[in-house]
Amino acid sequence: MIIDLAKNNLNQILELEEKFPNVFLKSDIINDFQNNPYTKYMVYLIDKKIVGFINYHDIYDRVEIINFNVLEFFQNQHIGSSLLLNLITISKEKLKKNITLEVRKDNEKAIYLYKKFGFREISIRKNYYNDVDGILMEKELM
Repeated sequence: MIIDLAKNNLNQILELEEKFPNVFLKSDIINDFQNNPYTKYMVYLIDKKIVGFINYHDIYDRVEIINFNVLEFFQNQHIGSSLLLNLITISKEKLKKNITLEVRKDNEKAIYLYKKFGFREISIRKNYYNDVDGILMEKELM
């Protein structure tokens, strides 16, 4: 099941920090929710536990994916595809022009997923991830 993470649900915020320790600090998530009116978290639940998420910014006429992750044990089970398809569907319903993101050039699995859903490479950002280039990708919706 896919749900939006409510800004006042501290238990789920803590679960994000616990399950994705290399991605999140609780203080960062709480700060993001409190100080960024554009931030949203969509989570994928199995047995009421978070197994994947997309953190994105809903900015006026566009969407920017900030972070996207599925727990390794649950990868290759279409969870990432479901989350991404849900975000694309919601963005189209809200008449957004596009969805953008940056991805590490060496993250072949993610790049394949994005291309499968119609994202295209726009530009290379040299050393965006310290010593690894980033690829700016976009999916036009209109």
